[in-house]
This record gives sequence, structure tokens and C-alpha cells, in this order.
Amino acid sequence: MIPEYILNRKGARSLKDLNPEVIEYLNKGLIETANLMEWLAVDQLQLLKGILSDLGKLSWYDNFYEAVSAQKKPSANTTTKIVGITFLQLTDNVEILKHLTSHSSDVPRCWAAYWSGIRETDIVKRLKAIKPYAADTHFGVREVAIFASKEAIIEDLDTSINILSGWTTSDDENVRRFAAEATRPIGVWTKKIDALKENPEQGIRILDPLKSDSSKYVRDSVGNWLNDASKTRPDWVMKITGQWKKESATKETQYIIKKALRSINK
Repeated sequence: MIPEYILNRKGARSLKDLNPEVIEYLNKGLIETANLMEWLAVDQLQLLKGILSDLGKLSWYDNFYEAVSAQKKPSANTTTKIVGITFLQLTDNVEILKHLTSHSSDVPRCWAAYWSGIRETDIVKRLKAIKPYAADTHFGVREVAIFASKEAIIEDLDTSINILSGWTTSDDENVRRFAAEATRPIGVWTKKIDALKENPEQGIRILDPLKSDSSKYVRDSVGNWLNDASKTRPDWVMKITGQWKKESATKETQYIIKKALRSINK
């Protein structure tokens, strides 16, 4: 049994504040990370070793160790990607992928997101494969879902926008948020989408259905999308927010507009 104070923790604010007991649970894959600080602190190789042992695939460990150790600039995110890619290189066993996808720890689900996202080269199949991770209950898995699909989205932007515009009507706020966040012209820790920096008009099919979304998580993403666009196309952002102000008098739309114009109004 995992103690209640472990399960209900808020997560440390710095590495020095991390509880060694929490780290032990994390590295054994028994709990999810509570925040980014914990996610960064997970010893992914230690966690992986235990999972490979559970799968009866401990002989694969050296392949992962070598791939992770070969990094020139190691980080938690690049390690996550390398582990996911290495799984893809070693096996096409769907049962192993399912084991990672349904794991109690969010970190194996992040590996699975990379594995699922990269194994499909066709953008239609890739987005279909990544959708369950976009809907994951854990923030880290949802972000990795974006990392695992962003380059493919950029390479086939028209098709991606066509697909993702359909996601804006999902009952799941995480899926709706993914549609906006994955197409942000600048975004955070991901590649910029130059086509949308120059012509943000292409993204209106995703943004317009979300202009009065009930979820703050979604509204933040839409506001940030427009704020990104304001760096290169302030004229367009002013035009769209002006239209929305007339079309939608809701407090949700007003929230998005304020967030969208924060750079312009500095």
C-alpha cells in the first residue's frame, strides 16, 4: 500500500526539496509524477530496467543504456524520446506497447507516446495513433504527444489542420487543447511553424470553434496561439479578436482576447 501522504502530495518545487521516498516510488514505477520537477528527477534507466524485467526482456537493457549514454546533451525529454525510439527499433510487439500505454507510471506512457507517434509515417495514421496520449490524464504524457507529432504536423500542415479541426468538437478538453497547442506558431520547447507565423489564417479552423471554450486549459492554449501569432502578424490578431469581441460576448471569449493581446498591449 502506498501511503496517503505520498499519493496526495503536491510535488516539490525544487530538486533539493524532493522526498527520497517519493523518488523511490517513482523509480519503481508505482506512482505518477506530480509535477515537472518530479518528472525531471525520475531515473528513467532504473525505471526501465524494472519494466523490462517485468516483461521478461531484461536482455534488451544494454541497447537502451548505450542509446541513452550516447547523448551529447542529455535531458529528460531527449531520454524519453530515445527510449521510445529504441523500443520501436527492438520490437513491433503490440502487447509490449499496450503494457507501457496502460502503466501506472506516466513515464512509460511517455515512452509509448513516442513509440506510437514515430512508428507511423502517414500523418493521418500518426494523429490517430497519438490521440489516446493527447487525451491522457497526465500533463507530461499530453506534452510528449505534442513533441512526438509536431514535426509530422509541420510537414503536412494542411492535412493536419483538417484532422485537428475535427478534434475541436471532442467532449474531452485534453483533445481539444491538443488541437490548438500542437499547432501553435511558436509554442514551448517545440519547433516553430513558420507557415503559421506568416499565414496564421490557416489556423482559424481550429481556433474559431474554441473561441468560447468552457475549459480554461483550452482557453489558455487558444490565447497563447494568438499571442504567438501576434509576434509576426499583429494585424491579423487584432482583426480576429475584434471579430470575436463582436460575435461572442462571453467571459470565456474575453479571457482569450486578453491573453491573445498581452504582447500587443505591452
